[in-house]
Amino acid sequence: MIKKTVVLFLLVIMVFCSAYRKPYKYTINAEKDAFYHNNVGLNYLKDRVYYAAIQEFKIAISLSPSTQATAVFQNNLGETYIFIGYPEQAQECFEDAIKLYGLNLKYYMNLVKCYKERGLVDSKIKEFKSSNNIYDRIKLGLLYIEAEQYRLGVNTLDELTMEEPDLMITPALRQYIAQIVKEKL
Repeated sequence: MIKKTVVLFLLVIMVFCSAYRKPYKYTINAEKDAFYHNNVGLNYLKDRVYYAAIQEFKIAISLSPSTQATAVFQNNLGETYIFIGYPEQAQECFEDAIKLYGLNLKYYMNLVKCYKERGLVDSKIKEFKSSNNIYDRIKLGLLYIEAEQYRLGVNTLDELTMEEPDLMITPALRQYIAQIVKEKL
């Protein structure tokens, strides 16, 4: 009787103290996965595996197609294209990045770099001269500076910062203007 009680007691303890766990249930989180793929792309880029980096950035963009973070992914993809010598593809990426989040000066500077590599600086200056859009005026000022018309570029950007002092990109523009004035004028 005591043996049966001890055995029964041990069985009960084994059942309650067993190492059984519920199986891991993988949940898909597109936003988290997009950041993961972007980071993998950056690691590939650091290791100079450009094709894999491009594919990872594209995956990140497809997982999170229209968020502010996607602008970063687009910019990373565009910078990769520029680096390997494909400014046409890079231009599209930078334009998309600006559409998603138009308040990062780096995106504009990268786009203007594409225009220069493609020989489009003069035609884009003509295009943006007639526009009253704030973001086109940023591009115009940067294009003037890229075309070595420093005073015109600084004046264009400075007028914009005076008209739009509360715009989030204004402090970055002021800093850039100060840098150009110090280095070029």
